[in-house]
Amino acid sequence: MKVVIVGGVAGGATAAARIRRLDEQAEIIVFERSGYISYANCGLPYYIGDVITDPEELTLQTPESFYDRFRVQMKVHHEVTAILPEKKSVRVKNLETGEEFEESYDKLLLSPGARPTQPRLQGVDLERVFTLRTVEDTFRVKEFVNKEKPRSAVLAGGGFISLELAENLRHLGLEVTIVQRPMQLMNPFDPDMAAFIHSEMRRNGVQLALGQTVEGFEDKDGGVDVLLKDNAPLHADMVVLAIGVTPDTALAKDAGLELGLKGTILVNDRMETSVPDIYAVGDAVQVRHLVTGLDSVISLAGPANKQGRIAADNICGRDSRYEGSLGSSVIQLFDLTAASTGVNETNAKKAGLQVDKVYLSPMNHAGYYPGAETMTMKVVFEQETYRLLGAQIVGGAGVDKRIDVLATAIQNHMDVRDLQNLHLAYAPPYGSAKDAVNMAGYMTENLSDGTVKQFHWHDVDSLPRDGSVVLLDVRTPGEFRRGHFEGAVNIPVDELRERMDEIERGKPLYVNCQSALRSYIACRILTQNGFDCYNLAGGYRLYDVIVKDAEAKRTALPCGLEP
Repeated sequence: MKVVIVGGVAGGATAAARIRRLDEQAEIIVFERSGYISYANCGLPYYIGDVITDPEELTLQTPESFYDRFRVQMKVHHEVTAILPEKKSVRVKNLETGEEFEESYDKLLLSPGARPTQPRLQGVDLERVFTLRTVEDTFRVKEFVNKEKPRSAVLAGGGFISLELAENLRHLGLEVTIVQRPMQLMNPFDPDMAAFIHSEMRRNGVQLALGQTVEGFEDKDGGVDVLLKDNAPLHADMVVLAIGVTPDTALAKDAGLELGLKGTILVNDRMETSVPDIYAVGDAVQVRHLVTGLDSVISLAGPANKQGRIAADNICGRDSRYEGSLGSSVIQLFDLTAASTGVNETNAKKAGLQVDKVYLSPMNHAGYYPGAETMTMKVVFEQETYRLLGAQIVGGAGVDKRIDVLATAIQNHMDVRDLQNLHLAYAPPYGSAKDAVNMAGYMTENLSDGTVKQFHWHDVDSLPRDGSVVLLDVRTPGEFRRGHFEGAVNIPVDELRERMDEIERGKPLYVNCQSALRSYIACRILTQNGFDCYNLAGGYRLYDVIVKDAEAKRTALPCGLEP
């Protein structure tokens, strides 16, 4: 059997190694148009920022090492220019010599990945305007930074690569501005959770120009003017386009393969395309979202690796299936870790799901053990069934652990209330006897059985201030003085039983504390004493972060950066 693979990196290289492990006699040829067949794409910003200092650390395998281990022919700087399904061959161009030839196959695997979205804008080809997707891109940016010593950069786009690059450029001392058309960074997160990301970026000196549309670039004063729609230009020494990726599927389209969402290659759960003996994996294929069941495009290394293995199994006569993607992800941003899995509230509603959510602010480990940090968790679930749909967490240490547990729970179709029954490891340096994930289960059970009723941060400003409801703040007087809701009455929770006669009866009671724990205790006291009580989900802390983020968006007008 002769297998030709188009593209290396996560999907193609994984498939090549798996095929060899299953079939020692197969002839395997990989064509990769770049000079690198297996590299750490997610590590590229950290090389620019000198966190990774050895460029060889970016390359997981070389053509020589891959051949030595797996006897796979890795043809770098070879571009497949056409697929000829009727002849079961591909047309290839050697980019070093210009030679063109055809290569036959028994099985063909496409792993072309995605390319940086390149808008048709004036000035995108300027020398100081870069993209960041490949090792070669990284070396170009790094060489420019080392040689030209830029003092400022504008990053167009607010996704993973842009934010990681912003952090690394700040560590090098550059002034950094992120320009983003949507009003938030990081689309996997809901706006309320993205507010924590915005706060961390601003705290570390990254300027955010949200809701701004880039219309082009111009050389000016030895730098680049970033032209914005309906606003003054931003000036910087360099620009990096990181506005997303586009599935690289021109080959598949020209060959007549059926395409799906956003021009992706349509595959079944065996990673088979519409043409016999042609498979496809990675960022270029359409997948099913495991929560919504909807067609999706999810560009992540983990799914690409899994798909490469599954395609290899099926090429070798096995029967492996790809169930779909959850989109689980995690990112480090300065001192913040942000992670998500499943579907967020925004996209769940777009998919037609009736959803609710809980917020909690647990410590990452036992509070009495030194170094405890607060996490903020948002857990999204289906209203009627309590099916767990997704989660978002921001904080420090321990965020990745909890998101992985929740991802496992989602994949196994768990009821969110059943999270309380998970038996998770505990020691003071690592967690609590009632882990944060368990707490999410306890909280949703309390909602489902009526033990507590909640209201949300987006309900606060619409609550009447005409005396028809009571706003009760059960924090300490010092906390209350530092910020509170207009018209709120302050009675600390520990004084509540003795001062209950100060609260007017017969009116709905909306209770808050800093994180929703003390207010939950207050609601239990008040409910059992005849009050109609609602607890503020996430507490005043969550509300305050969201309000301050909204204010920063209103007042932060982009201003030119001096080179």
